[in-house]
Amino acid sequence: MDLDLRLVRYFVAVADELHFGRAAARLFISQPALSRQIRKLEDDIGVQLLVRDSRHVALTPRGERFLRQARHLLATAEQMLREPMTDRVRIAHVFELDTSRVVADAYLTKFPEVHLVESSMDSTRQLAALLGDQLDVAIIRVTARMKADHPAGWQHALLRLEPFWLVGRPDDPDRRSVSLHERQIEVFGDPPGSALYNAHGQYLSSLELHTGLSLRWLGNPGTFNNCHAGIARARDQAYLLEFDSYAQRYADKGIPIHHPEELQPVYPWSLAWREGHQPDTVLEFLRTAHEVARLRRWLHPERHDSAPLWVPPEDVSDTIALTP
Repeated sequence: MDLDLRLVRYFVAVADELHFGRAAARLFISQPALSRQIRKLEDDIGVQLLVRDSRHVALTPRGERFLRQARHLLATAEQMLREPMTDRVRIAHVFELDTSRVVADAYLTKFPEVHLVESSMDSTRQLAALLGDQLDVAIIRVTARMKADHPAGWQHALLRLEPFWLVGRPDDPDRRSVSLHERQIEVFGDPPGSALYNAHGQYLSSLELHTGLSLRWLGNPGTFNNCHAGIARARDQAYLLEFDSYAQRYADKGIPIHHPEELQPVYPWSLAWREGHQPDTVLEFLRTAHEVARLRRWLHPERHDSAPLWVPPEDVSDTIALTP
């Protein structure tokens, strides 16, 4: 039996999205055609890879193993078909959060001759793209699930602990800190059980469990302008828990931002790259990222008085000691 790489690519797209409609749009084919091709792949190899019904799609245990093998197969095939390009670096951004943007700008200042190819992906999709040789460097939150699903083939190092702020309403008084329990806490994130629940949502769920808060999930509008529009329309009194990247932009528009009093949540951003030999352009990108982190004190975030830094328990082993 000859394995059709086209069908393998189709399967990886469905496994990434866990949704036939989104995968079909990504592949520029119709959903019925994609379903037929996945069934053909399962028939060819004689095993069921996906469980699907009218409401959800999930990988079978054999499908999870096949996915790991498929990523390596496609990466090898791509490397065989092209010479590596040593004058470019491929990265991705998570919406308009500024960690990757700051590093990218610093890198291009030092190496303006390098072609920086930039995309937009969340953490999970970035890792998939990295392992599939579609990115050279990822800047992501590394989760326990990622490490369990992909125990080899990549490396990572902590880059930044990005603090969260509590964003008030435009007419709120300007206070340095407020309690997490003073008002309803809102978050721009897709809630558990939704099709778009991701590494960021898992972080928020862990915070919710740790603090006993009942967060109000607002979905994820992505860009700052969309987030700002949502806050501008709000009529009730609440605080928005927001990344420093966006919180400072709210402050620039005259909306008060406050440190949380009880604890300081920080989001652990890590650099990730494939194992093995790397072009000098990629090595210089990694060096630049670490230099930016040192100069900006990204591993020593600002907080209110003695409020302890907090990350989810699964992230502790990958971060520096979080002391009060």
